[in-house]
Amino acid sequence: MDPERLKQAYAKLRLLDERLTYKVRPRSGGAGLLARPTADQLEEKVRDLADYTLELKDVVQELILAIGSKPGSTKGGGGSTG
Repeated sequence: MDPERLKQAYAKLRLLDERLTYKVRPRSGGAGLLARPTADQLEEKVRDLADYTLELKDVVQELILAIGSKPGSTKGGGGSTG
């Protein structure tokens, strides 16, 4: 396991959480239940959720690579990407 790479992946996860989690978290009760969202609002929510999902996929991939890497290995050290 590469602890530095794991630390970087965790930092990405925290940044993702700070930037987007509030946008995809369901709202609790209140007046929002009475008003239906517009098509534009729904489209914006879908974009936010797509961004969150794709970034989360990248973080999970980075975590898996960190766990499977030797300490001190670098990202660009040859091999295929994607």
